[in-house]
Amino acid sequence: MSARRPPRPKNLTSMKMLGKQLCTARRAAGHTQSALAELVRVDEETIASIEQGRRALKPDLAAVLDEILQTKGMLSAGVANLPEIDQFPMWAELYMEHEREAIALSLYANQVLPGLLQTLAYAEAVLRERVPAYDTEEVETKAAARIERQEILRRKSPPTVSFVIWEPVLHLAIGGPEVQTEQLRHLRACTELPCMALQFLPMASRSHAGLNGPFVLLETPDHQHLAYIEGQRGSQWVSDADEVSILARKYAMLRAQALSPLESRGLLDRLLGEQ
Repeated sequence: MSARRPPRPKNLTSMKMLGKQLCTARRAAGHTQSALAELVRVDEETIASIEQGRRALKPDLAAVLDEILQTKGMLSAGVANLPEIDQFPMWAELYMEHEREAIALSLYANQVLPGLLQTLAYAEAVLRERVPAYDTEEVETKAAARIERQEILRRKSPPTVSFVIWEPVLHLAIGGPEVQTEQLRHLRACTELPCMALQFLPMASRSHAGLNGPFVLLETPDHQHLAYIEGQRGSQWVSDADEVSILARKYAMLRAQALSPLESRGLLDRLLGEQ
């Protein structure tokens, strides 16, 4: 089943609108992106990304830009009045755009398997647990779209992908025994993909660097390092270099604490043998 693309949320354009305002003000002041970047002491790519709506304009940078471009607080007011994170369905859209283009992805999961590893039946079972509930058509559409994202793993030049998953996720019998067995078999097949490293953090581990929850690390084609955090009531990008570094160090520790890819494959074989 091919997924029908859901309508774009109205507030998806908020960052792009703010970016257009910056672009208009910059041109009115007679600056190129490069010249403005030099004035505010950031990379030219940062200015370009903000103008294209791909990167959030931070309050401190907005204040500096207002002063240089003489926009009388317009950019600062725009930043201050962007919708709250939990009203920002745009983050999921932006994540999927970056995911499609990424050259490297590192994902830690401790509640449910990441979408890139889910079978269709498992994805539908997960979506049916949503509160408030999706209707049947929404479940089917969203599950199909989730499976479609997995195309990046089959490309001629796929990204380098690493997963660390807490072992209890493997024992989640969501959807019933048949769905669980099919999902385990799919994971076992995924361990053979040359672009992927799949590791499980065992329940018996006395150390756990991921107790604060799941996250994704992503490297863009221009080698920008980003992180994505998804919670109960909202999701957010992390682009601050210090914060991304902290998450990268957590991920490195998780990989050290987890079973090796070969040991993780053996764990799947044992679980499948018990089915």
